[in-house]
Amino acid sequence: MKIDRRSFLSFAIGGAAGTALSPLPWKLIDDSSIWSQNWAWTPVPKRGEITSVNSTCTLCPGGCGITVRKVGDRVVKIEGMEGHPVNDGGICDLGAAGMQLLYGPTRVKTPKKKINGPWRNISWEAAIAEIVENLQDLRANDLSHTIACICDSDRGTVPELLNRFLTAYGSPNFIRTPSILDNYELAVYLTQGVRALPGFDVLHSDFILSFGSGLIEGWESPVYMIKGKSALKQNGGRMAQIEPRLSKTAAKSDKWITVKPGTEGAMALGLANVIISEGLYNKEFVENYSSGFDEWKKLVLEGFAPSMVSKITGSEVAAIASLAREFARASRPLAICGRGAGKTPGSLQDFLAVHRLNALVGNLNRAGGMVTVAEPDYINWPEAGMDEIASKGMQQTRVDALGATGNTHARYLLNRLPEVINAASETPIRMLFVSGTNPVYGMADTQAVIKAFEKIPLVVSFSSYMDETTAQADLILPNHIYLERYEDVPFARGFPKPIFGLTQPVVEPLYDTRHIGDVIIQLAQETGGTVADAFPWKNYRGCLEETLEELASLLEKGFRLDEEFSSSNRPGAFETESSKFEFSNSEINALPRYAPIAAQGDESFYQLLLVPYDSMRLASGYVGSPPFLVKALEDSILQGNDVLVEVNPATAKKLGLSSGEYATLSTPTGTGRVKVYFFDGIMPGVIAIPRGLGHTGENKFLAGKGLNYNTLSAAVEDPATGLDAAWGIRAKLAKV
Repeated sequence: MKIDRRSFLSFAIGGAAGTALSPLPWKLIDDSSIWSQNWAWTPVPKRGEITSVNSTCTLCPGGCGITVRKVGDRVVKIEGMEGHPVNDGGICDLGAAGMQLLYGPTRVKTPKKKINGPWRNISWEAAIAEIVENLQDLRANDLSHTIACICDSDRGTVPELLNRFLTAYGSPNFIRTPSILDNYELAVYLTQGVRALPGFDVLHSDFILSFGSGLIEGWESPVYMIKGKSALKQNGGRMAQIEPRLSKTAAKSDKWITVKPGTEGAMALGLANVIISEGLYNKEFVENYSSGFDEWKKLVLEGFAPSMVSKITGSEVAAIASLAREFARASRPLAICGRGAGKTPGSLQDFLAVHRLNALVGNLNRAGGMVTVAEPDYINWPEAGMDEIASKGMQQTRVDALGATGNTHARYLLNRLPEVINAASETPIRMLFVSGTNPVYGMADTQAVIKAFEKIPLVVSFSSYMDETTAQADLILPNHIYLERYEDVPFARGFPKPIFGLTQPVVEPLYDTRHIGDVIIQLAQETGGTVADAFPWKNYRGCLEETLEELASLLEKGFRLDEEFSSSNRPGAFETESSKFEFSNSEINALPRYAPIAAQGDESFYQLLLVPYDSMRLASGYVGSPPFLVKALEDSILQGNDVLVEVNPATAKKLGLSSGEYATLSTPTGTGRVKVYFFDGIMPGVIAIPRGLGHTGENKFLAGKGLNYNTLSAAVEDPATGLDAAWGIRAKLAKV
């Protein structure tokens, strides 16, 4: 079926400000009991008092405020918190489905140990005793540096406790899972000299130039971005989406500009070429608030003429020039970068190219522009003391080789971990903690990750759910889920103002779970010595109360919003050597010059480019999609257990494939069976599958449905940082 942009809109999602996405017709083709609610875990409350509790959703980094409604002691509904700065009453599908995660059947209800293959329930006392024994043995043998932690964040009290434990114990191996913040923060730091979080004032922009960012697919703070997209439309603003497929965001944009995957950075430099050549840049900002412009200008004018960029990207010269003029002539233009929901990697040079566009039009730290948000700075614990063993361990090379290979800017290089472990004759990690993340599912080249995990003698998972990573663990110490615990939420990703949230228990823990903060404090105290000395708190609640002086007010309101930014502080936002925005400097010049990063695979054999795409109904992080969301997926994504691969009809014709037939999809790292779906909204030679399917954990609503894109992908190291920069992979599609 041929689809143009207008017809695509007919089934694209709605966008009313402050509301959730419009639901699709329910799919009743299988698991019909999900709709009749004939479940053993049906949340049917007894009669009782109706109450509401304010909290913060942690199912994504969006930082939305939620109001949880209860009847008696039973949660019956989760709504967006009215008046919350981020979402103001709105809530996404995943946030609204949190009740299914609370009462769902995949929760880990008690500590578990893998004994000769099967899982066995064990007591908390036995589990903690086993870990402490291993910790003491490693320290006794000068192997403190062989423990590591993979965490979903490095901000907040829980990540700080984990990092503090490793420091006091004697290991430098705290590693955060990657995100678009890695390169965005680096781009901000290298040009503005500040370690700050990037915020985007989409509510007040009049022209959004998006390089693949899925504002409707769940990018950064999903509800806030949807609100911003709606406000843009209501205020007469415009949006241009640059990407190789017609996403829902592209369909809801005023312009959709196709580019070859992986060339978005070249497009940004081509736009800069036009803006500079035609004198459309903000001369007042460039002359008074920037340095290094002439050097960067020379690079742009000599290397990225529209004719050259057209050859790189596949876009028309006229389209490049027209888009550049429209962006530069807007009153409050905003350029943003990050494909889909922001989980697809990109190179530092891509982010630098896009970030410089905002400087070129002078819209930094102004209404409607890109805003630097100060990193949270409220954890003021005394420095952890270290004994001789810890000091020696902290001097060892990090297991991800950070800092040892010239990549001085990246903070963590999780993508290197599987290769390092698998290449070693003896594993460099003897104990691994995993918190708030599912790396076995979420990292590229799944088989390599599994192989690496199998080599680690003791893997401890703090997961609340049976997932792909817990399946590879030796011990599971289940954490309370976010509706059962106190915890700080120090920022909302992408929100343009400093905001602090707090989760609080809306119900007592349902099962024999414990807060991870309590577990870490107990492990430290039972390990003894200076490790115990670094953890003087009785429990996590005491630690939180000591850290947050305003805990009482936070419990009532649910959040704290710090002072708003103003245009008057623009010069003060630059802490570079020149005290200005630096288009070019010695650090940037020392990085490899811009060149599109190629996809892995032999082009002569793998003649297609496979890229992932995101959907609001497919959670692709630590938490898998709840049953209702899986059942609400479009038939263009999932039919029964079969995932559909998007193929342009012209591409399918060359391959001899028909719409709806089965095909084998293969890449250098994996193979899977897919159904062919004809889609005119994808460039010829490019194919796409959704991200967030293909789970293998103990979840009957998710397991066996579709393919996990990461089993087909492979990491590609960014020469500028060492971070994964793989935006896709070469692939082959053939008849079954």
